[in-house]
Amino acid sequence: MEHSGINFEDIYRVYWNKVFRICLGYANDADWAKDIAQDVFITIWKQLPGFRNEAAIGTWIFRIATNNCLRQIERHARMPKTELPEQIPAEPATDIEWQSKFLYKCIADLPETDRIIISLELEDVKQAEIARITGLSESNVRVRIYRIKEKLTLKFKQYEQQH
Repeated sequence: MEHSGINFEDIYRVYWNKVFRICLGYANDADWAKDIAQDVFITIWKQLPGFRNEAAIGTWIFRIATNNCLRQIERHARMPKTELPEQIPAEPATDIEWQSKFLYKCIADLPETDRIIISLELEDVKQAEIARITGLSESNVRVRIYRIKEKLTLKFKQYEQQH
């Protein structure tokens, strides 16, 4: 499918990993994040013919992804929860694996807007674009990124001291 020179297959290839990582920042569960990311790309597929190039394609995609994540989390919060035992990994995780998992767990614990901001920052989205996606000023986005990074650094230091 192609619209105004924009090919869906190219969008999928270029943005899948970025959208998945944003979803993972919200869901903190790889399977759920994949489901959300698939929903995002279904939405992109459906809405691509209506894309008017008023924003960069990446900004448009990230906005769809963050809106979809917020809706999924709202739905998930309304569902009754049962306590299930956590699965124990069969193999010990490498340092990078546990750091990545711990980072996404910490991101998932942040307030919604902070999750959007840091997830986009980790995908190297320009702060001006993050401001457009979130509706905040660029200076506010800069300050929030700084504060979020401070919080995450503190959580890592606390975790390392405890283990």
